Amino acid sequence: MSVWSFDAIGTRWEIETENPLPKAQRTKIDALIDDFDLTWSRFREDSLVTRLSEAGGIAAVTTDAAAMLDVYRELSEATDGAVNPLVGESLNALGYDAGYSLAAGAPRAAPSDWQSILTWTPSELSLASAGVIDVGALGKGRLVDLVIDALSEIEGDLIVDAGGDLAVRGAEVRIGLEHPFDVTKAIGIATIRDRALSASAINRRAWGDGLHHVLDARTGLPVRTWAATWVTATNAMRADAAATALFFAGGAELADRWGVEWVRMSTDGHAERSVNAPVELFTASAGHR
Repeated sequence: MSVWSFDAIGTRWEIETENPLPKAQRTKIDALIDDFDLTWSRFREDSLVTRLSEAGGIAAVTTDAAAMLDVYRELSEATDGAVNPLVGESLNALGYDAGYSLAAGAPRAAPSDWQSILTWTPSELSLASAGVIDVGALGKGRLVDLVIDALSEIEGDLIVDAGGDLAVRGAEVRIGLEHPFDVTKAIGIATIRDRALSASAINRRAWGDGLHHVLDARTGLPVRTWAATWVTATNAMRADAAATALFFAGGAELADRWGVEWVRMSTDGHAERSVNAPVELFTASAGHR
């Protein structure tokens, strides 16, 4: 396999193909990722999200708005509002802002009426007032799907890995599930073929004393019960979304309704898994849901 490695949207990417990707394909992928980032990144001064954050407004967008925000609506309803795409200001308040100040202030809850503030169609995004959109609950997974779709004409096995969110086409792949408290260890091995796998953990994008990127939008505070989640699904956006939902009450029920398979590990070290998760766990304290 040939591996193309590069950095984009704040993470390391690896695209594995049977033969090296032609320059034209690499240029196409670079442009696709940059276009997505130019729309959705709250860390770029020139992004659409940053522009809307100042006073709101209406903007033309690609179908990504509807594709992602329709799923956000499901996430919000399933978790009783714990997942919310206007959580960006809550992240900023704790120091995970565009300047990476990492200077935590008072926690700030995201607006519970977000669906009256943020509205969308397949071609238009509207923010009624100033607010910070953050699509971190599923955005990286969506981008992985876009990249693998853009490589549909490439023959043979294909793996698109964006730092914890990946999609596999073709050959069976075994993936270690990183222990959230010791990155030199794995709590198990997932085996997937023609599927996606997403992982989320509180040890990634963490700073300060107990501060990390997985917030409960209702309080603006980091979650405390679950330490890491892993989900396999037919596409990476759905896997990424479920991996976020599993940190909250209602997440396991949503994952089961979606028909995705999952594992999660609590902060006290015990693991739960869906009955048919394609995972071999290395712990004796794993329960089924």
